[in-house]
Amino acid sequence: MSGSLPFYQKHHRHYDHGYRSRETESKLSQYQTSSRYTAGSSTSATRTSRGLKVSSHSGLEASRLSPVLKRAKPTYLAVDKENQIIGYVVPIFRGSQEFGFSNTEEARVRDTSAYMARRDLFTSGLEMERSEQISRREAMRESAERISLNKRIHEHGEHFKRMNEDSLMHAPEFVIKPRSHTVWEKQCVRLHCTVSGWPDPRVVWYKNNVAIDPIGNAGKYKLESRYSVHSLEINRCDFDDTAQYRVSAMNSKGELSAYASVVVKRFKGEIDESLPSPRRASTEDGPVSEYGINFQTHIVDKFGVSFGREGEIMSLGCTVIIYPALHHYQPEIQWYRDDVLLSPSKWNHMHWSGDRATLTLTHLNKEDEGLYTLRVTTKSGYETYSAYVFVKDADAEVERAPGAPLDVRCLDANKDYIIVTWKQPAVDGGDSILGYFVDRCEVGTNHWIQCNDTPVKFARFPVTGLVEGRSYLFRVRAINKSGMSRPSRISEPVAAMDPSDRARMRGTSAPWTGQIIVTEEEPAEGVVPGRPLELQVTEATKNYVVLSWSPPGEKGLEGVMYYVEKCVSGTDSWQRVNTEIPVKSPRFALFDLAEGKSYSFRVRCCNSAGVGEPSDPTEAITVGDKLDIPSAPSKVVPTRNTDTSVVVSWVASSEAKELVGYYIEGSIVGSNVWEPCNNKPVKATRFICHGLITGEKYVFRVRAVNAAGLSQFSPESEAVEVKAAIGGGIPHASPAPPYGITVLECVCDSMVLAWKQPSFIGGADITGYFVDYREVIDGVPGKWHEANIKAISERAYRVSDLKENKKYQFQVRAANMAGVGIPSLPSNTFLCEEWTIAVPGPPHDLQVREVRSNSLVLLWKPPVYQGRDPVNGFYVDIKEEDAPEEVWRGVNNKATEKTYIKIKNLKEGERFVFRVRAQNKAGVGECSDVTEPVLALTKPGTKEIEVDVNDDGIISLNFEYGDLTPDSKFVWSKNYEEITDQSRLTIETKGNKSKAIFNTPGEEDIGIYSCLVTHTDGASSSYTLSEEELKRLLEVSHDHKFPIIPLKSELAVELLEKGKVRFWLQADKISANGKVDYIFNEKALSQGEKYKMNFDKNTGVIEMIMESLTPADEGTFTFQLQDGKATNQSSLVLIGDVFKELQKESEFQKKEWVRKQGPHFIEYLGYEVTPECCVILKCKVGNMKKETSAHWYKDGREIKSDEHLGFTEGVLKLEIAQRGSPAGTADYADDLIWRRLKISKKDAGVYEVVLKDDRGKDTSTLNLTDQGFKDLMNEVFSFIANSSTPLKITSTDQGIRLYTFVSYYNDLLQVTWHYKDSAIAFSDRIKSGVVGEQLWLQITEPTEKDMGKYAIEFNDGKGGLRRTVELSGQAFDDAFAEFQRLKAAAVAERSRARVAGGLPDVVTIQEGKALNLTCNISGDPVPEVTWLKNDKEITSDDHCILKFSSGKFASFTITGVNMSDSGKYSILVKNKYGTESGDFTLEITEGTPDLGVTSYSTDAEGNVVFGPNTPKERMKTTVTGIKKQKRKGDSVTKTLQMEKVEDKDKGKATVEPKASDSEQTEKAKEEVAEQPLTADQSEAPEQPADRVEEPGPVAETQPETWSESN
Repeated sequence: MSGSLPFYQKHHRHYDHGYRSRETESKLSQYQTSSRYTAGSSTSATRTSRGLKVSSHSGLEASRLSPVLKRAKPTYLAVDKENQIIGYVVPIFRGSQEFGFSNTEEARVRDTSAYMARRDLFTSGLEMERSEQISRREAMRESAERISLNKRIHEHGEHFKRMNEDSLMHAPEFVIKPRSHTVWEKQCVRLHCTVSGWPDPRVVWYKNNVAIDPIGNAGKYKLESRYSVHSLEINRCDFDDTAQYRVSAMNSKGELSAYASVVVKRFKGEIDESLPSPRRASTEDGPVSEYGINFQTHIVDKFGVSFGREGEIMSLGCTVIIYPALHHYQPEIQWYRDDVLLSPSKWNHMHWSGDRATLTLTHLNKEDEGLYTLRVTTKSGYETYSAYVFVKDADAEVERAPGAPLDVRCLDANKDYIIVTWKQPAVDGGDSILGYFVDRCEVGTNHWIQCNDTPVKFARFPVTGLVEGRSYLFRVRAINKSGMSRPSRISEPVAAMDPSDRARMRGTSAPWTGQIIVTEEEPAEGVVPGRPLELQVTEATKNYVVLSWSPPGEKGLEGVMYYVEKCVSGTDSWQRVNTEIPVKSPRFALFDLAEGKSYSFRVRCCNSAGVGEPSDPTEAITVGDKLDIPSAPSKVVPTRNTDTSVVVSWVASSEAKELVGYYIEGSIVGSNVWEPCNNKPVKATRFICHGLITGEKYVFRVRAVNAAGLSQFSPESEAVEVKAAIGGGIPHASPAPPYGITVLECVCDSMVLAWKQPSFIGGADITGYFVDYREVIDGVPGKWHEANIKAISERAYRVSDLKENKKYQFQVRAANMAGVGIPSLPSNTFLCEEWTIAVPGPPHDLQVREVRSNSLVLLWKPPVYQGRDPVNGFYVDIKEEDAPEEVWRGVNNKATEKTYIKIKNLKEGERFVFRVRAQNKAGVGECSDVTEPVLALTKPGTKEIEVDVNDDGIISLNFEYGDLTPDSKFVWSKNYEEITDQSRLTIETKGNKSKAIFNTPGEEDIGIYSCLVTHTDGASSSYTLSEEELKRLLEVSHDHKFPIIPLKSELAVELLEKGKVRFWLQADKISANGKVDYIFNEKALSQGEKYKMNFDKNTGVIEMIMESLTPADEGTFTFQLQDGKATNQSSLVLIGDVFKELQKESEFQKKEWVRKQGPHFIEYLGYEVTPECCVILKCKVGNMKKETSAHWYKDGREIKSDEHLGFTEGVLKLEIAQRGSPAGTADYADDLIWRRLKISKKDAGVYEVVLKDDRGKDTSTLNLTDQGFKDLMNEVFSFIANSSTPLKITSTDQGIRLYTFVSYYNDLLQVTWHYKDSAIAFSDRIKSGVVGEQLWLQITEPTEKDMGKYAIEFNDGKGGLRRTVELSGQAFDDAFAEFQRLKAAAVAERSRARVAGGLPDVVTIQEGKALNLTCNISGDPVPEVTWLKNDKEITSDDHCILKFSSGKFASFTITGVNMSDSGKYSILVKNKYGTESGDFTLEITEGTPDLGVTSYSTDAEGNVVFGPNTPKERMKTTVTGIKKQKRKGDSVTKTLQMEKVEDKDKGKATVEPKASDSEQTEKAKEEVAEQPLTADQSEAPEQPADRVEEPGPVAETQPETWSESN
């Protein structure tokens, strides 16, 4: 509260601390002993005022202890939470009951008592009330005087109690700041302020940062300083006095400034001609005259670009010549550095000698580097001159140490902390900077203290541990691994004090000055403040977080302070940060936060009335550095400037927050030594690098810097030779005049002009255009006026401030680096009137690109005048150069919305011109100007844009042009709009090649890319990046970015001999530097006993061989290949069943190798069925020798052979054939063959072949049982089925027969007959059977119901084979007719008369014997029998007895044969179906008479049978008989009867042949064959079953011979 003392007491030397203490003690003692108030209240009250606690203590307890009422000592002091007295409160008057009695009060009470008595007796209540009011006023007045005195005494004591010797000196403070004013012309204005500080500050007033000199401007300004009140009075204000005024107060503790603005206004239309007109530097008529004097200023003897080193002294000076020279006239001299006005300081000394201005830099530091400007201002204007000053680092104290940091500043000064910031140096000494140390020094001492123990990398650091109220200086040092840098320049002094304390400090003005001091609004008592507003995090690093907010909106609140609370994100626990002392200013820094955690913050207001509601919390913020190092700049382009300087430009960093600036480095080509071009960061993207060696070639690079650090260097620029840009061997001239001026739009007061580029631009880029206009009145042009002061880059410009319905002419001049060219010819005269047409105006700025023999690209800009509706399309017209106007033809039938078009199908060598029209809804507008004629011809050396994908997968567009000029540039465009934003595309140019690199190719990059080379004859090309092309390029990019070694084959495994396991793959292409890693279950394998690795780089075969597999080898095998950047890998998973199978196979192969060391089977025993249905068992053997034996076995029984196996290599065979071969035959050339007649079920079994010799043996087995035998027979059946003939139809006497033949038949063959696709159920009427190789189906007594489709199906276990025939229609009719015919013939044949048995041809008998012959007779009806002798019928008599009994037996008996009975006898049988005879010849020989009758008969086969009555001895007689040959027409048909077998499973009827006698005989023989067989036995011939030899009767004397002829 020092500000509350009178200023004339504040600094008196005799007013020391002890004196103040004694005065305070005496006054306080006197006050306490003379207190006239006692407390009469029994309560204690607590009130609040201005945020402080006010207590009124009661004497109630004392009165209870004593019968006498004692006076209490009331206190009306305002105390804070620490019970420190900081103010006073005037109590509210409560009445006399609340106070004790003083001497005067006792008299007043007595009077009051008298009045009360008189009131009770004589007076009214009105008089009593008046007396009470008077007593109240007196009490309040005395109380206020007492409290005021006590307040002053207490303030004095508290002030000097807190004061110490150090706090006597403090920096200047503005108690009252100057206020801004707005005045009228000719009025006076006074600015005043009140400043406190010790020692007394020196006060200087400035106008627009120029010190005000009252002597040099006599009568204009008046300065006064009295009792810390300082004022500036400005007399008779005019327009020039409108400015910003600054008052600066400075003492040894620091400097402080305050600002105020003065605005001078003028009544409209009231201009005093006697006053000077506004100043202008120059007009067309020359300098402006002010007060009758025109000053001409010239700056000569100028300082040039200067170079210095830290610690040196540098002076900059210029000679200033002012004409006319006036004695004692002093111009205004100002020095600027980087457009910032410099003030005199210990670092900058300024001097004006009357004709020379000098600036002395007393101690160079890198902060002094920059562009220095001298500005000389006179009444007639000002002149300036600028030159750059470079400051290099001083020599490092430690070799390779970094340069010193620079620009150390103090931000956010508080009583608890001061944030120090700096800029990183450009020189790091060759090693990256590890961090920075911050040092502090208290003002008035030379003791520097290091603030941080570890280096900080962030160029911002909060310094804590400061003493409140004291001032400090700061400096920073950098460190790398080589050592520490020199310290930076020290900062300006700054006091550790809250900003709110500075703002609240007020000085006391002298009461007699009559000045009104504006203070804050009187606070309201007892009001709890509201919520703080606009809470936000203004700065956040990993070390601290700074919060700021706005005070609550309510005005007049008593002393608001703040509590800050924090909360960890995800919780609801709020923790107060400043628990002890609330902060007074709406800004606070929080330290000791956990890095990486997220916090939210809120603030509460408080005063003595209480703590208010919290503000809205901030969003969660994570503690950590929020500022990233900027990205590297790009596209560094050097341009020649002078013979010692180069202009370097670049593209700004795409990602750079809080950018400080850029450092530029240069290097002589080939030296690889980089030197900084600037030691102070520059924020522009263009810099002139001075001090270069003439004729050398330099390359440059740039990097960005912010508080987080320095970025990476940009790519190096192209080399540039240092020599003057103009006059350095390159002819440059100002450009030719533009032409073709047209009007694009016209409104009531402006016109938009367009023109064409000059045909000759002077060898350098056109930097801009200047437009002039003049009014034409009645055809007479007026004076030219400038339309634009600053050059315009576009070829279109709006000329404003024209007059409606006036006519104007225009001219345009072009400018380049060589200067401004001559103006164009005046344009046509244009009337300035507003266009109202509905259609759009003409397009403009037509340009032709990419001229080829058959195509070109036309570009234009849309019309400035849109018409009534927006432009929605364009039409392009074309014609030949010499063609008339009426032959214009359209290029596009449909309007294009784009401002470019590619015109195709041009005639090579022809010249064309073009124009463009715009359209909107109202129609098509006016045509544009016609282009210059364009020759459709591809110029020699023309190249197109080529797309490339490099090894890193970067996609780029490349364009090359050979005939570049020194000023040529490559300009890239997308959709014919120049690419300025390089976030998607990076442009690199080297020599005559330019490259556009896609940063992150995506769909947004689809479009037409073109490149134009400036300062050429229009060299350009384009490339269309479509969606399909982009997709293809991305695939190629991925392949290049992540190259893969191509593989011919993936990792595979195979087994070698001895069961070795080989893992292998083959790379398609791999160099000699390729390498392979062998991995098993993510562990590397190495060459050893278990693993053998081979890598043939010529063939690319990579293999790893293992002797065998164990259970531990189950897992994943991987070959990892690397060849430079290209990689690949292939894996093989061997787990589970796969591994077990491989392991099993490996073990098997190992055994196989052992097996093959002796005789072995190359191919194991198998079978083959030949087309002849022969079954051959065979196996291929190897490694045989003469001693090797081969043995065949069936079911364990050896099949023996007498022959020896005499081969070494070959095939062993065992044949099971349908056809037999002679018994005992075997062929052993290379094959062993065992033949059987027919394969049957008996051939099923297990066959085995054993090879054996002294080297070992090998066995091969073939199982032909059960399923194996079925499979074999199915294959046989398949051959049989395929050999079957088509199904045919034939007729018999019994019915119709269907049949087919097979080449070979087997009894096991199963066939099924079908009728209409259903199996036939066999019956007596429908039967099937087999005769030889014929399979038939017999339909007995067929009817029409039997018509249909018949089929026979052969079952071979797979799909079978079916043969079909259609028995219907004509086929059925023919077969049925034939059946009827054969049936009738058969009936006739069966019923005709016949001699069934036949008779002997010759019978020889001795005479006298009896002869009896009997034969069988058949026929229906019973035939008639007639006997003939010598062709004559004979009848029965006693000698020759003829009998016919039972209709079957005919007998011929001669009772006694004599010679006359000899002859030919015949028997003739006859019925209606036919006749048949039987003949025999009877020969009689002489002999003894017979003792009995010899009886002969014949059986059905014609054999002679002796009768039963013939004596045995007679039977011994030799009888010779010759059987007669059968008659013609006789036939015997044998039919193999079939038995029907029902298939219970399938429900089909099959037919099996009934075993005949011969087959039963065959079975009997097969049973015998089951015994051990030999080759001889197996080959023994079998007798036919139908041939049986019986011995005939043999006579004792002479045998009789029977002969039968077939």
